[in-house]
Amino acid sequence: MEPSNLSPLQEEGSEGQSPSAFSPDSIPPRPASQSSLEKYAPLEWSSYFDKEEYVTIPGTNNVFHIWMAGSEGPVVFCLHGGGYSGLSFALSASIIKEKARVVAMDLRGHGKSSTDNDLDLSIETLRNDVLAVLKTAYGNSPPAIILVGHRFSSSSVMGGSVAVHVAAMKAMPNVHGLVVVDVVEGTAMASLIHMQKILSNRMQYFLTMEKAVEWSVRAGPLRNVESACVSVPSTLKYDDSKKCFTYRTPLEETEKYWKGWYEGLSEKFLSCPVPKLLLLAGTDRLDRPLTIGQMQGKFQMVVVRHTGHAIQEDVPKEFASLILNFISRNRIGPHGVEIPGLIRRPQ
Repeated sequence: MEPSNLSPLQEEGSEGQSPSAFSPDSIPPRPASQSSLEKYAPLEWSSYFDKEEYVTIPGTNNVFHIWMAGSEGPVVFCLHGGGYSGLSFALSASIIKEKARVVAMDLRGHGKSSTDNDLDLSIETLRNDVLAVLKTAYGNSPPAIILVGHRFSSSSVMGGSVAVHVAAMKAMPNVHGLVVVDVVEGTAMASLIHMQKILSNRMQYFLTMEKAVEWSVRAGPLRNVESACVSVPSTLKYDDSKKCFTYRTPLEETEKYWKGWYEGLSEKFLSCPVPKLLLLAGTDRLDRPLTIGQMQGKFQMVVVRHTGHAIQEDVPKEFASLILNFISRNRIGPHGVEIPGLIRRPQ
């Protein structure tokens, strides 16, 4: 045992301070608590992505914003859920970029993208937007691409559905893998009737960005403070009339498109002619087509525990590891991705 640093107590009646006397200097100072302003302050994207670019679609007024990270390997092309932005993949991208490239797109009506009709979130329009960005960005020599699509909260899907529809079209021969994050047609369709209530129950206005980030973690859909500090500001816009921040994307005004995001999604997912990975938060259950498909070995499924529906934000290290393992196991890309100790599928 290490010797004590405490001085021996003086005996009663001895000269000096009595043992019961209070000395302020003997109390170590309390560390200053981190204020909400500091804890929930927005973080710069440049600590996670390497650059940002704007892709102008020829013959249209549509300009799509993309976040990019990494310089080698196949491209992990990420599509966010409704109400999010490409920055929801920021923390994951900072890990994946060590072995593969990452491109995260701001979909129509989201983030920094601008189009001739930001409220047209039909699945056909969103699918065509992604195809147009891929063709404009990569031309006739696209790299090996892994599509990754995410849903929103417990109802709206969007990104996951778009990824499935793009892969199912077979219009991009270099799509070599499909990862869908927390999207199941059966559960999504069942929760559709609650969508408007879920949206209306959200906090609608925020005096500061910090308050928005704080709400998203304390009462909203996110659990990772760092990720929220990066991604949440990109989902907001300033309302001059109300002198506060509100949502960039009015999802409640896009209700007529919601059903189209879900219909036939499970069968379409199963029909995609590429390796497939379904990542689920622990609370979701497979619908019948996916249950049968999994029993037949048509796709890989991983249930991620201790996370909300934004798996890539809540547990970015685990998400990145799952993506890289999927790429490596399926030998995607000209040289693949080497993961020590991982057993690869035979070619």
